[in-house]
Amino acid sequence: MGLQDPAGATSTLSVLEEFGSNPGNLHAKIYVPKSFVRGSALVVVLHGCTQSPEGYDRGAGWSNAADEHGFALLFPQQQRANNPNLCFNWFLPTDVTRDHGEARSIRQMVAKMHTRFGTDPARVFVTGLSAGGAMAAVMLASYPDVFAGGGIIAGLPFGSAHSVPEAFDRMRGHGGPSAKALSEIVRSASNHSGPWPTLSIWHGTSDTTVDPSNAQDLVDQWRTLHGASESPCKTDEVEGFPHRVWCDPTGREVIEEFAITGFAHGTPLDVSQAEFGERAGAYMLDAGISSTRHILRFWGLAPEVAKASHAPRAVEDRPRAARRSPIGCRPRTMNPATNVTRTIEEALRAAGLLR
Repeated sequence: MGLQDPAGATSTLSVLEEFGSNPGNLHAKIYVPKSFVRGSALVVVLHGCTQSPEGYDRGAGWSNAADEHGFALLFPQQQRANNPNLCFNWFLPTDVTRDHGEARSIRQMVAKMHTRFGTDPARVFVTGLSAGGAMAAVMLASYPDVFAGGGIIAGLPFGSAHSVPEAFDRMRGHGGPSAKALSEIVRSASNHSGPWPTLSIWHGTSDTTVDPSNAQDLVDQWRTLHGASESPCKTDEVEGFPHRVWCDPTGREVIEEFAITGFAHGTPLDVSQAEFGERAGAYMLDAGISSTRHILRFWGLAPEVAKASHAPRAVEDRPRAARRSPIGCRPRTMNPATNVTRTIEEALRAAGLLR
């Protein structure tokens, strides 16, 4: 569950200071474009393991989109003191419970953005990749009164794991609560009685780091909350990829899912569109489709994305970063009889499941 920064790259992000008691001991970076006016939306972006806000922004082009559409950006930043791999602790009860730990720190950052810049409390959105995607699910479930929508990329459902062994099992697609239980977990996370956040879900069908079954679990977790039927209200292809949509009883589109066929673990990008400012790299995958721009479209913060005229790249034509080991390590020879424990521990650490 990791990403890496390009060496020596510069950043346009600045530091957000003094945002509260910060029980999760997080840092925060922000970007407020020149086009921003008070009352505009706020987007919270959660990086993956081993990555920084600057690296994720450079890859996914969020600040470019903010310049174009005038919303503010908030990038919570994990610290090595909390997790040596810089993963958000998406499964620890002390960090995901409402008004506790990392979840509380992110909520305090949002409040600071409202008071300092006048962002619109009714238009706050959260997105993230991998551990950041799982933490985005945490924020949607723990603070459904704060967030209008989310975008989860290669993430996991809220409350599906509460320990290292459970988290590792869920990443591999093993076990976990039923669909009904997943929805009840969200209901019990707060006393929320209003409308639920909308959700855009993205997952590579060849992801071996976070099993694609987690995408369906996310659909099941939120579909019942919205009163949507089990069957999608729309099934089509968008820029060559399978796309399903679920509607609430009024016909409003509340959940969408993109299956990025043949792609591994990472954020789908469209680097062919220079104006998007997206850059491929480790776990930043040139899929010929921009998850950033489509998520903004689903949230209503940007117009419909122009359909690409080219077909999705064949697997063998994709950047090497899209085909590398899911834990970002060079393969090495081991004696399986004497190194089983070390192999498991290294995989857990690489996934951010051991401190």
